[in-house]
This record gives sequence, structure tokens and C-alpha cells, in this order.
Amino acid sequence: MATGHYARITRDEVSGRYLLKKARDRDKDQSYVLYTMTQEHLAHTQFPLGEMTKSEVRQLAASLGFVNARKRDSQDICFVPQGDYADFILRHTGKSYPEGDFIDRDGRVLGRHRGIIHYTIGQRRGLGLSFPEPMYVCAIDPAANTVTLGREVELYTRILTAGDLNLIALSRIETPLRLKAKNRYRQAEQWATVMQTGADTLRLEFDEPQRAVTKGQAVVLYDGDTVVGGGTIRS
Repeated sequence: MATGHYARITRDEVSGRYLLKKARDRDKDQSYVLYTMTQEHLAHTQFPLGEMTKSEVRQLAASLGFVNARKRDSQDICFVPQGDYADFILRHTGKSYPEGDFIDRDGRVLGRHRGIIHYTIGQRRGLGLSFPEPMYVCAIDPAANTVTLGREVELYTRILTAGDLNLIALSRIETPLRLKAKNRYRQAEQWATVMQTGADTLRLEFDEPQRAVTKGQAVVLYDGDTVVGGGTIRS
């Protein structure tokens, strides 16, 4: 299968494993969202754009007479009109997301929120409350229907755990590895020590505290331009 993603696939001559690598165009690299690919997937996939820059792709498309050669780049999630994610979730899940409590770290009620789908970790604007100092969304608890607010310093952490682990460059992390990791698509990679703690779980400790690490997001591990693997953040 050929896809339009910006990434590359090579094969290691020693281990025989297929490797997922960053695209040549680092501004368009999509390896972060492809970390769940398995050896079987990689063996049957080609990324024809991986060795090209976006400008080269546009030039090629123009030379072939493609009408979308100069089409503007899509922003964020292209199928969500005007970036209204809450409305998209409401329309496609058919579920209701009732109001609930804003609370602080000690469980004290600070006010009412509009429904948990309207908030993301690290958010400051649009809370509808006034405080003596800036307050940020630090946690969201769907079961209790609460949104925890706190100061910006409370958004930072050095340690995370992840599950649903998928390793590409190796079969298992036998001993702690020094790798770079990113827990958001547009985040710069950060040095960390990574240890596999179970069949599909890992523990990661960043060298420096990271802002707004979010449960449910992906954490992806890199060794240079090679994707070692990744998992879903649990805590």
C-alpha cells in the first residue's frame, strides 16, 4: 500500500526488521502518528513522499497538471469545520456531556464547567471564571465529571507511564534506554530514560519536567530519526 504520509521506511540489514523513520521534510514529518505500525504493516507499505519536501511535491503535482498542486495546507484536523471539536464530538457520538464542577487539587469546588469535552489539559482561556492568578486545566475526570484547575507549575511532570506499547525498532526494551520522546505531535523531542515494565507497558522519566502531559495522548520514542515505538499515556 502506498500512502501520502511524510515518513520513510527502511530495513535493517542486521536484524532484518523494518524501520519507521522521520521524513526528509522535518516540518511535515508524520512519524509521530504512525508509531502503531507493525512489522507486517511496514512490509506492505510505501511512503513515496518521505524523501521529498512539500515544495518538491507541489512542483511535481503542478508539472503533472494536478488541480490541487497549489491547494492550501490543511490546519489541525481537516474534517472538523472551524475547529469546533466539541460540536464534532456531540454530533458523532450522540452522547450528552452535562455540566459539572471545576475543582482544585484538594477537591474544593471552584465553579461549574460546561461539559468535559470543552476542555483540554493546559487550557487557560474560556474557563468562564475569574481568579487572582492565571488558572489552568490540570486534570479531567470523566467518571466524576470534574475538571481540576491549578497554577501553571502544577502542569509539569517528569514521569509518565504508558500502555498499549508498540515497538518497531526492537522487540523489547530489556534495559533502561536513553531515548528522545515527544508526547504531542508538534512538541520538540526531549531526552528521557525509558524502561519497559510489562508486556505492553513502559515507564518514562524526562530529564526536564514537561508541560501538560495528557492521559490518552501518544508518547513516541526516537533514536535519532528512527521511531523506536510508542504507547498511550496512562498517568
